[in-house]
Amino acid sequence: MGDKKTRIIAVANEKGGVGKTVTVVNLGAAFCREGKAVLVVDMDPQFNATRGLGVDIEAGMPTVYDLIKENESITATDVIVPTKWKGLDLVPSHVDLAGAEVELIDEAGRENRLKEGLESISGEYDFILLDTPPSLSLLTVNVLAYAKEVLIPCQTHPYAYAALDGLFDTIFAVKENINPDLSITGIVATLFDSRTRVSHNILEKLKNDERYTDLLLDTVIRVNTTIAESADVSKPVIFYRKSSYGSTDYTSLANELLTHRNKI
Repeated sequence: MGDKKTRIIAVANEKGGVGKTVTVVNLGAAFCREGKAVLVVDMDPQFNATRGLGVDIEAGMPTVYDLIKENESITATDVIVPTKWKGLDLVPSHVDLAGAEVELIDEAGRENRLKEGLESISGEYDFILLDTPPSLSLLTVNVLAYAKEVLIPCQTHPYAYAALDGLFDTIFAVKENINPDLSITGIVATLFDSRTRVSHNILEKLKNDERYTDLLLDTVIRVNTTIAESADVSKPVIFYRKSSYGSTDYTSLANELLTHRNKI
């Protein structure tokens, strides 16, 4: 058992394409650069966070799927792998994770499999960041059952804004029925394009909507092609090009979260 006060943050949104994985990878890297011990847990069967941190899944290598499925014989330390960056570790995902839902459907306590699997490392990291699938699934519920905080990336686009309502319903349902310690840390506007009216409109709506205004973080993540370039070479933008908007914005988000406490 470590002695750190670990902040366990789920980065969640039931809509795809809003910048979830990019946020997990680059926020983790930004915390790491601030000298924090960080664990990224990839709970998306598409395993983009795993790829984004430069980890290749080799045959027979245990992943989060094994941790959830073989709760007795596989431990957290069996599945944690170091990345190329000191202080930034990963629990990798695998395409097999997509089948976990069906396989666990009749299992008692299925929503707590991840929590049970990771309990043994409590206190060993400053931050545990969890990437979620772009859908409401048993995997997402496992993440929310384990996390203490939720960070919500919201693309500055009408569809992403409209989807927030359903996400809040899910979070409150999990809080009420499974995990009373869960709270929303904030909403971060992502993929903001200052040249488009729609980006400005949605940002204004987030600022003025009474449901979200108190939760909206100051940092705005701008559209930045360097983020896509960094993903292509499996390297967080924080380490890929320090002077880019992507690096600046995620550093700013990390600093904001380091001083920020939950509001709901």
